[in-house]
Amino acid sequence: MTAIKHALQRDIFTPNDERLLGIVNVCKAGKKKKNCFLCATVTTERPVQVKVVKVKKSDKGDFYKRQQTWELRDLTVVDAKDASKENPEFDLHFEKVYRWLASSTAEKNSFISCIWKLNQRYLRKKLEFVNVNSQLLEELPKAEESVPSGESQSVAGGDEDALDDYQELSTREEQDIESMMETCEYAISNAEAFAEKLFKELQVLDGANIQSIMASEKQVNILMQLLDEALTEVDTIEGKLSSYEEMLQSVKDQMDQISQSNRLIQISNTNNNKLLDEIQFLVNYMDLSKGHIRALQEGDLTSPKGIEACINASEALLQCMSVALRPGHEKLMAVRQQQLLFAELRDTFARRLTNHLNNVFVHQGHDQSSTLPQHAAELTLPKHSPLHRDLLRYAKLMEWLKNTHREKYEGLSRTYVDYMSRLYEREIKDFFEVAKIKMAGTSKEAKGKFGKSPAVKHTSVMELNLSVFDACLSNWLQPRFRGKRVHSNRKRKFEFFWLCSRCVFHAVSGLHGSSGKLTGSTSSLNKLTVQGSNSRRSQSSSLLDMGNMSASDLDVADRTKFDKIFEQVLSELEPLCLAEQDFISKFFKLQQHQTVMPPLAQPETEELDGSMPSRIPPQADQRYALSSEKDTVRLMMNKIFQSIEPELNSLIALGDKIDSFHSLYMLVKMSHHVWTAENVDPASFLSTTLGNVLVTVKRNFDKCISGQIRQMEEVKISKKSKVGILPFVTGFEEFAELAETIFRNAERRGDLDKAYVKLIRAVFTNVEKVANESQKTPRDVVMMENFHHIFSTLSRLKISCLDAERREAKHKYTDHLQSYVINSLGQPLEKLNHFFEGVEARVAQGVREEEVSYQLAFNKQELRKVIKEYPGKEVKKGLDNLYRKVDKHLCEEESLLQVVWHSTQDEFIRQYKHFEGLIGRCYPGSGITMEFTIQDMLEYFSSIAQSH
Repeated sequence: MTAIKHALQRDIFTPNDERLLGIVNVCKAGKKKKNCFLCATVTTERPVQVKVVKVKKSDKGDFYKRQQTWELRDLTVVDAKDASKENPEFDLHFEKVYRWLASSTAEKNSFISCIWKLNQRYLRKKLEFVNVNSQLLEELPKAEESVPSGESQSVAGGDEDALDDYQELSTREEQDIESMMETCEYAISNAEAFAEKLFKELQVLDGANIQSIMASEKQVNILMQLLDEALTEVDTIEGKLSSYEEMLQSVKDQMDQISQSNRLIQISNTNNNKLLDEIQFLVNYMDLSKGHIRALQEGDLTSPKGIEACINASEALLQCMSVALRPGHEKLMAVRQQQLLFAELRDTFARRLTNHLNNVFVHQGHDQSSTLPQHAAELTLPKHSPLHRDLLRYAKLMEWLKNTHREKYEGLSRTYVDYMSRLYEREIKDFFEVAKIKMAGTSKEAKGKFGKSPAVKHTSVMELNLSVFDACLSNWLQPRFRGKRVHSNRKRKFEFFWLCSRCVFHAVSGLHGSSGKLTGSTSSLNKLTVQGSNSRRSQSSSLLDMGNMSASDLDVADRTKFDKIFEQVLSELEPLCLAEQDFISKFFKLQQHQTVMPPLAQPETEELDGSMPSRIPPQADQRYALSSEKDTVRLMMNKIFQSIEPELNSLIALGDKIDSFHSLYMLVKMSHHVWTAENVDPASFLSTTLGNVLVTVKRNFDKCISGQIRQMEEVKISKKSKVGILPFVTGFEEFAELAETIFRNAERRGDLDKAYVKLIRAVFTNVEKVANESQKTPRDVVMMENFHHIFSTLSRLKISCLDAERREAKHKYTDHLQSYVINSLGQPLEKLNHFFEGVEARVAQGVREEEVSYQLAFNKQELRKVIKEYPGKEVKKGLDNLYRKVDKHLCEEESLLQVVWHSTQDEFIRQYKHFEGLIGRCYPGSGITMEFTIQDMLEYFSSIAQSH
């Protein structure tokens, strides 16, 4: 192995300035054995680079070649496979794992040890050695001493020692060696003699050194003496330090005792302070003053001072009961007694407060001081602000009750809703009765002022009196028949008495057989039938009726008064609902968003004997949780004002029954109020209720539009008189004028635009239908006059959504005007027209124009004969007849006679020029001309127009 090492150093590594420090004979594990050498080398130049080189012997000779090289810094793991047993296998982990099988375990161990030392000396990197004996990583293995020097010896012995002791010569040392060798002539030729000489010189130097040491013995003795004296002083100082240490230890023991005493005193003080804090905590937070106890037990709940004292006492009690006790407090007897006292005070005060507020609610519910007759003249609702102001004094107490006694709080909520719903039901019902009386009175007055006979006027007045009698009778009867729940027999008696009273009124008033009908309910105004045989307008004002009305100013005033009444109703309801909702939120403390069990979730059942209603137990499944307190407020409002929506629908039905055009006013007003309510709170009771009523109003509006269209389709015209402007055309004009006035700056303009489109298409369709069915008036005249009127109306009103229909109306008017003029001109020059039509037919069949005169029926003689039949006097007579005919066809409302006559003149001149042209082309050189000129025709037309 030594010879191989020297050969490798000489042939491979020396030319590359490298020194070989470790070598092992290996082959790849698990494959066919092909021996090679792994060599650990370092470079001779700095910085030193450490490498692992794989060297292989050439197959064709005895020289070696470098096959692969790895940097030692790229090596990550060295795995020796087994640290306890001899195993020649090992792995080197570079960029991949290389598995090797060494020729012997000693060579493997020597090579691994060499790798470890090279890493420690030059790299100092974290290289992992796995399954390697720890002795190999400390010193050179001893096993190599037993290895024969000629076989498996590695460089781990002498070379590793040389690696540790090796130090390169400096330049100065090299020069000294060279000068020394130059002084000896045989330094190179006889190395042994040179070494012997150097040895002798070294011995001489050693002797000189010994003599020099012996000469300095005296100084050494003096030094030793000084050292002895220093040791003596050190012993003295150590003794003093020991005595000081004993004194300090005594002081330390005393200080420890004092510290222990102080610590015990501090612990005692801390415990006393904590005990004092606990006592003060209980006294401060678990003690209720005598004044508060007296207020809770006997406090006056009617006076402001008493209420204020009760509020302070209840807050103090709640604070005492809500205090967070510390661990162990609940085991104290005093704490338990205080808790029992607080619970008793809470129950006592909650019972007192509940009874008092129940009495307030019941008294207000039965209070008859706020009745509608006081407000009937102004059509206003009673204000409940005094009640709200009085009750809001108890708001903090209600919040206390809500936090301490949920069941009593919910019971009070149900009681308030129950009694207030009865009060509001009476007031709202009376309010709407007065509104209906005023609304019906408006309709009756309008009918009475416009051309009614005395009998009809008397009937309307008596019907109005009957409506007033109904309202008064209702106000008188209800308190006498009202109980906590109306018994079925009592209800039947109430209805029977009502009907009998109305019969007596009919008998006294002499209204038997009139148009008013008897009803057996308090809402009789909804069923009043207002009829008049001689009336120009029925209750459901249609477009046809509007076209025939001559009292439009009276109708506008009537509708304006209705609009004011309806607006007054909404204006009264809106603040009433908002004030009540605001009061409920403040009084019942429902502004917070949290889950609340609604007090209205328990349905009521009526007893057949008229006793108090029984309620379903709270444990039943009828109760359900609402997601927020806003839902609770809305549910309470629905219960309290459950009569508003039916009464509003009833009022709307009455208004629609009086005049279907009232739906326009109601749609605009209701939309505005819904929009205002949604801006305040989209989920409020007022917004929801008005939204539901708005749906009804919108349906009535759609029904009104559908009714107008249906009546258009059912229109019948007289066969004996001329048509003129159709009633529904003028009706649409008045409808549009009214709608534009009502819907100016309205939120629901889109609904009106849709209605406009439906109506105008129906008008177009039915105008054409009537024109086709007309027998007295020509179709073109009906179309021309009505579409001219429609075009004029749309141009004047400037309705943007009907621009396309306006252009279409103009187009139809122009087309039918031209058609009527052309058809009418065949009358005065009929034979002349037929003659030239035949000429044009021959030309169309292929006869040349200059050859037409050779046709037997169209020769020059025939032409002269036809022209002689139409002298100027005859033409003027024919035109005069034509003027009378046109005047007979046209109506006076549109004033289209001169327009048609001017168009007829233009068409007549055009035909004259056309005939002259045919004569010039088909009868050239004949000298045949008409017996009248264009100037003559202009004079004829002018004189005829002036004469009429």
